[in-house]
Amino acid sequence: MMELVEPAPAKLNLALHVRGKLPDGRHRIETIFAFCTDGDRLAVTPADDLSLKISGPFVSDLGSSDENLALRAAQALQERAGVKGGAALALTKNLPVASGIGGGSADAAATLRLLTRLWAIDPKHAAAIAPTLGADVPACLLSMTARGDGAGDDLQLTDAGVSGKPVLLINPRVEVSTREVFARWNGEDKGSLDDWRDGRNDLEPIATAMVPLVGAVLAWLSVQQGAEVVRMSGSGATCFALFDSEEARDAASVAVPREWWKLATYLR
Repeated sequence: MMELVEPAPAKLNLALHVRGKLPDGRHRIETIFAFCTDGDRLAVTPADDLSLKISGPFVSDLGSSDENLALRAAQALQERAGVKGGAALALTKNLPVASGIGGGSADAAATLRLLTRLWAIDPKHAAAIAPTLGADVPACLLSMTARGDGAGDDLQLTDAGVSGKPVLLINPRVEVSTREVFARWNGEDKGSLDDWRDGRNDLEPIATAMVPLVGAVLAWLSVQQGAEVVRMSGSGATCFALFDSEEARDAASVAVPREWWKLATYLR
């Protein structure tokens, strides 16, 4: 039976500036999205009905597959495109849940790409559905380095000069609520995002106050030899460091405390 496979790359926010509120109540941000060469994995085979099976190291941290964003994406695409057939989806969950690296959004985006191929439908349907599933889903649908404005879904492809860069991701195995982190933003606009290397993540101090382990991870990464840029991604709790060489990244990866999750990878 034919099986199609699609990666769901981990998403990083190289910088994330919170500038204010939009008329619809969402936060207005400026960010640079980048994507790793590793992440979750989606596979699909033709079927009469839509279904989702989940496996992988973080499957126990997810709720019912009926509530999964990947399945919701599939249902929305099926309805919009008027597809009569179904699909048997299989998600391998390699990334931590609620960790600021786009796990659910990346899974939904990969599902849209995968089913667009399987059902041979116009990609415009996936592009129309993506914003309805979450602010990060349009960026994850592209899975290319891009600047995000508005709620992060107003996208413009950009060259951040990071393709092929060795990167180490660390999560202290603590979930952080995106909603709660944004709710604690104090409303201070600290300025626009110009060069991401000189930028910041405005959610970092909030998440660190909520989960001190985030600060511990950032401090640990900051003293690793060869670490050039150290930041938290999204609303946390995953932090990352860009390294000047693969050897420096791998040396740091070996030294990561055993109780923390890690991923040594590259940027696309």
